[in-house]
Amino acid sequence: MLGAYLRNDKVQVTRDLDKIYALFPILKERSRQQASTLSGGQQQMLAIARALMGGPALLLLDEPSVGIAHRLKVEIFQAIRAIQEAGTAVLLVEQDARTTMAVAKRIYVLEHGRFVREGSAQEIAADDDIRRVYLGL
Repeated sequence: MLGAYLRNDKVQVTRDLDKIYALFPILKERSRQQASTLSGGQQQMLAIARALMGGPALLLLDEPSVGIAHRLKVEIFQAIRAIQEAGTAVLLVEQDARTTMAVAKRIYVLEHGRFVREGSAQEIAADDDIRRVYLGL
């Protein structure tokens, strides 16, 4: 609820919380638990949920998969896809290129702080240099 602190639309806040719980059911199960006692993946889900409760038009995510179990990473990326499909734009910074390409519409590849490639996820995935250097194929 911290993410909705500045909102006055209580009915919509309740609806948004229900959507969050549908997106991340484990958070509903753990709603009475202190955030610091959640697993790393659950804390990442909570951070995303908190941001969504503010009703953003754009959700910025920095390395949401770092240091979490593969199973939770899969859940988080499924949630990112659902967030996009629900109409919230997502800007995702992520080193896991394979997983990112599965959810991204547009990819910008950075090397040492400079753009070296950009294109649709399909274009980038088909680029032989990208496949060799970043995907190990």
